[in-house]
Amino acid sequence: MKRILVVDDERLTADTLGIILRKHGFDAKVSYSADDALNCARTFDPQLLLCDISMPGRDGISLMQALADERPTCPVLVLTGYYSNLRSVREQIARMPQRTHILTKPCRPEELLREAGAMLAIA
Repeated sequence: MKRILVVDDERLTADTLGIILRKHGFDAKVSYSADDALNCARTFDPQLLLCDISMPGRDGISLMQALADERPTCPVLVLTGYYSNLRSVREQIARMPQRTHILTKPCRPEELLREAGAMLAIA
């Protein structure tokens, strides 16, 4: 079973994504902050990080950088609802060592599952 770590400070969003992923056969853990996600990643050893960008405290970009130091081969599927900073996010993640892809929120469950499956198939 493929392991996915979901990180979003919006609990309803994170929990819903976790439910969708588990319902479709993934082993999904949910964290509500970047710091909690980093701690969880140390024991859960995710094969994919599903990460929001805008979070209080450490943001998703900072989480991706920290995770790259510990798990450089773990791909990241970025979720963002802020279209105004999409260009900046693309530029920042282009410099990350891990494979990344961006989905904008809200996204359809089918789109999320397709992208997660594709990234895990290559991993």
